[in-house]
Amino acid sequence: MIRDATLNDKISVLKFCKNTFSWGDYIQDVWNYWLSEGNLLLYEKKNPVGICHVHYSENQIWIEGIRIDPAFRKQKIATSLVNRCEIMGRKNNALFSYMLIDTNNTPSLFMAKSLNYEIFQTWNFYSLLPSFNSNYVVTFEKSLNLEKFPQFVKSWRWIPLNTKNLSSLCDENRIIQSDVDGNPSIAILTDSEHFDKTLIVTLFPGSSTSVFHILSFLQNHAIKKNYERIQILSKTNLSAFNSLEEKLTFYLMKKSLN
Repeated sequence: MIRDATLNDKISVLKFCKNTFSWGDYIQDVWNYWLSEGNLLLYEKKNPVGICHVHYSENQIWIEGIRIDPAFRKQKIATSLVNRCEIMGRKNNALFSYMLIDTNNTPSLFMAKSLNYEIFQTWNFYSLLPSFNSNYVVTFEKSLNLEKFPQFVKSWRWIPLNTKNLSSLCDENRIIQSDVDGNPSIAILTDSEHFDKTLIVTLFPGSSTSVFHILSFLQNHAIKKNYERIQILSKTNLSAFNSLEEKLTFYLMKKSLN
């Protein structure tokens, strides 16, 4: 049975989410937030054996947090949860469904492709340490070409960039550009809604030189604003930079719900 998760399900679910990755999992950190948002789905066989969360934004759904109890894998439970998310999306007039999958996660990629999801884009995840750094030249942007920049990352969701959130980002000086050599780099800055003192950056590189200025600004900005972590997402491989660490590579999977 698939039903909405409740607060009382948390302990049972976390038991099979302890060792999802080599470093553990983050479900315990987002559970209450997802529960308050709604649309946190749970698959039950006497006890909870699977979960999935779906988020709506404009004409799309974002599917995240698919977790299946290892003892119940290969029973198409994840498929059932995704199918339910898509049904909910269509009822809300969503045109597309997205999910993010590690490029090395073969089982999840197989599941997604079996449901007609296609690799839409490849994104690289980097971490950057905050540090005092004044070696940068950047400006705050007051507009962007929405056709060229259709999405940005907000709390690890790829969200459509529209006139409303673009205006808000510009007003808050959260879009920066470095154009020191005629090959501008753009970065969109957001705060994590799930983890304290975490800056999430969507980076659109121009040249290695302009990226250097963006990264230098981010380090200094993080110190000034008391961030402890900088997480950077980019479709382009970034050049070596002091304390920049390449973490993972993801496929942004997309499906039409028409």
